Amino acid sequence: MLAAGAVCVAALGACGKQADLKPVAGQAPPPLPVGAKKQPTTEELTTPDAQARPARSDELLKRSEQREPDDFDLPPPG
Repeated sequence: MLAAGAVCVAALGACGKQADLKPVAGQAPPPLPVGAKKQPTTEELTTPDAQARPARSDELLKRSEQREPDDFDLPPPG
């Protein structure tokens, strides 16, 4: 039973293909982004920018600080 599970896991792991993405034949490429001078490459489209993956801040809180008022922090209804 354990061997069958290992074979299934190995088969699932092997099905992930590591190759460049290619457009489907007969289908139009994605539209040119507004303001772009050239069509972005596959690598440019699949690489997240800094806003999509922000850096983590590990700074510890050194002292208690009052929170700024939040206009959208409403009390529960009722």
